Amino acid sequence: MRINDRARLISLHIAEGWRQVRQTAAVLTPAFVQRGGFRINRVIVAPTDLRAVDAFVADEILNGRFPLAGRILDADGQSPFELELPSLQFARRLHGFGWLRHMRADKSVIACNHARWITDQWIGLHGGRARGVAWESDVVSRRIISWLSHSPVVLQDADAGFYRRFTTSLSQQVRYLQRRVDSLPEGLPRLKARIAIAMASIATEARPAAVRRAGRLLDSELERQVLPDGSHISRNPQASVDLLFDLLPLRQSYINLGHAVPPRLIPVIDRIFPAVRFFRHTSGDIGLFNGSSSALATDLMSVLRYDETSGLPFKALPHGGFHRLSAGDTVILVDTGKPLSARLSAAAHAGCLSFELSSGRNRFIVNSGSPRFAGERLRQLARTTAAHTTVCIGDVSSARIANSPRLGPIMVSGPSQIHVDRQTGPDGSDRLSARHDGYVKRFGVIHEREIRINEQGTKIAGRDRLLLPDGLPTPDLPSAEVIARFHIHPSITVERSDERKVRLVAPDGESWTFSIPVGEISIGEDVFFADVSGIGPSQQLEIVFEGPEIRWFLAHHA
Repeated sequence: MRINDRARLISLHIAEGWRQVRQTAAVLTPAFVQRGGFRINRVIVAPTDLRAVDAFVADEILNGRFPLAGRILDADGQSPFELELPSLQFARRLHGFGWLRHMRADKSVIACNHARWITDQWIGLHGGRARGVAWESDVVSRRIISWLSHSPVVLQDADAGFYRRFTTSLSQQVRYLQRRVDSLPEGLPRLKARIAIAMASIATEARPAAVRRAGRLLDSELERQVLPDGSHISRNPQASVDLLFDLLPLRQSYINLGHAVPPRLIPVIDRIFPAVRFFRHTSGDIGLFNGSSSALATDLMSVLRYDETSGLPFKALPHGGFHRLSAGDTVILVDTGKPLSARLSAAAHAGCLSFELSSGRNRFIVNSGSPRFAGERLRQLARTTAAHTTVCIGDVSSARIANSPRLGPIMVSGPSQIHVDRQTGPDGSDRLSARHDGYVKRFGVIHEREIRINEQGTKIAGRDRLLLPDGLPTPDLPSAEVIARFHIHPSITVERSDERKVRLVAPDGESWTFSIPVGEISIGEDVFFADVSGIGPSQQLEIVFEGPEIRWFLAHHA
């Protein structure tokens, strides 16, 4: 590890240590000292859950089987909270109670009684002591929102004893978040906690002062985390979609109950919508950058139907660091940014200058994405440069990830200077040129990528080249092999024409020809991490640099 990287890591360790000290002190502070706290006596409104409902999942849960996070737990009549759970992701989903939404598909007395029994089991087994997975801040935030949103199911025909246990537990969980929220790590965990507290304040008849305070603190966090161009500070497109799932029902609850809406809530929502549309491919899917995974089309449509901002997607998100080249039925999304801070890089990917291509109803060239429910080893593998459609030198990522026990797998080095140039040609073509210095320290070269698309969206010309730090072409290649990888979506069939040309064919017959003027295209096995059904096989095109640059072309076939 270089001296500068080590010093940076030590500084972050010290800052993280102080954060944890503040968090411990906040948890130990007596409840009567806390400001803005409130006790929940009754639930007066159930914010709408916009996520898709699956009747099959409801039937499975009613029969004692829990299909969560890609695994199935057969409780066989027992409380699932008394059993050994199949994975950490499963445990977080189970304790988060997001699965309650599926019970809306069967509002029978039996289904409601079963949902109430499971909830009561959690209160009895985990509600007493705040420890373990059940009390991770993300899990607590999700559980509060889920209990409030689906309280009509859980509380239907409930007796006074259960109602009191339910509201007492909700009070405990909200106070727990209030004590910890200011010392939570920067990013989504803190924002989700603020959303949960604000939702609880208006859904449970909190005092007006508590409602105003919760809204004011939510406002401040939204402004910190949602960038002026509407992207989230994590640079993960899926984070923006997930935020809309919670912010839209929160906004509507404020309006329905006659509360003053926090001043920044509606403007922030209006900023997020264009960013989500920016990342949306022609196929309807979200781009796979910085931890995003494939989302259900029904989920995405359920939030986009509330989009009142209209208009065409932006050409760029300058604060998030992305560009969109769009012509005809073709869309190219390009990552031209970097993590906004080391603390925000724990889930960021080393995919600078990677791109994705969609056309018609199909995604053709993609990044490998992030697995939804896989273990840590595969999640870290998905973050490497080799898992992205870009240039990789010797299978070394353009950003170095250090796995710190205290900080997690953060990026301690990577691209620091990224230069972008965007021009429109006299023929109506759109040209993007960008370069990053992520390989300068290790190999002494800069990677530059140029992509040009014609006005009709039927022809794409690309160039990747290696430059010296002064911008001149490098006379010698690095000692390690330099490879440009193009990851192909699993639904696409790759047909070789010759050593320099392949055809990419979609299930509906649409196709593109990928070609190079010199060299050879290799077709290799690949892994697609982001499939909704789990990790699956795919293919990739590989081009080995034989000089300081390569050129490649894509031509659409009607």
